[in-house]
Amino acid sequence: MNEQLQTLEHAQQTAIDLAIRFGPKLVVALLILAAGYLAGRWVGRLAGSMLERLGLDETLRLLLVRIVRILVLGLFLIMALQNLGVELLPLIAGLGVAGAGIALAMQGVLGNLAAGVTIIFTRPFKVGEYISIVDVEGMVEEIRLFNTVLSHPDRSRVIIPNRKIAGEILHNFGTLRQLDVVVNVAYDTDLRQALAAIDELLAAHPRILQEPQPMVRVLTLGDSAVQIAIRPWTAVADFPTTSGEVTRAVLESFRERGIHIPFPQREVRLLGASA
Repeated sequence: MNEQLQTLEHAQQTAIDLAIRFGPKLVVALLILAAGYLAGRWVGRLAGSMLERLGLDETLRLLLVRIVRILVLGLFLIMALQNLGVELLPLIAGLGVAGAGIALAMQGVLGNLAAGVTIIFTRPFKVGEYISIVDVEGMVEEIRLFNTVLSHPDRSRVIIPNRKIAGEILHNFGTLRQLDVVVNVAYDTDLRQALAAIDELLAAHPRILQEPQPMVRVLTLGDSAVQIAIRPWTAVADFPTTSGEVTRAVLESFRERGIHIPFPQREVRLLGASA
């Protein structure tokens, strides 16, 4: 019993000695870290406002602001460790060895990070643009360090790891998309009247852009009809609904003007048949 009491008293005395010896240093280290956090936020806001005035892209600006905050906080962390009397050289060497092992275990994550930095600096696409890549497509909603988020036309979200984007063939539609509507008219149709009707309805449609100018042209001569290609431009957000609206408007306009849209038909002749 006496030995247990002596052990407990020794532990209490040791704790008191450690608190007296390292307590003030620990408090000062915590204050240094708190000051570093506040300083990092202040410097980050200052850097963000300066970069915004320079007209940098929002994604790149946010990345640079985060890097500045981390650097400021890292500087104050070194000051806090020095205040505690920690030897930095052995610590840095140990972190280097541990970092090598972590890098081997997290190759995929680091690959996404490297690809994300590449995307942010090379800027092959921006937030708000419509892209198609790796068999998926959608409007760019957010560019992160590890992945890119697309909003799909069916209102779902597509999250692509950045390493799947870097080095792939990318189709960037920008903020506009071109419709591709094909309509058939009979061979005896007055093509000038049909083309004028299409031009008129495209000029009146609220979601069709007049710049770039809509493309309307005779596409090909089919088996039973003349094909007319209608390729106007619209905003990415309006694309899913505008195609159907244009097709409906063409049908209604042709009916009003008596322009005939023929059914597929084929003439068959029998040769050598007995009468």
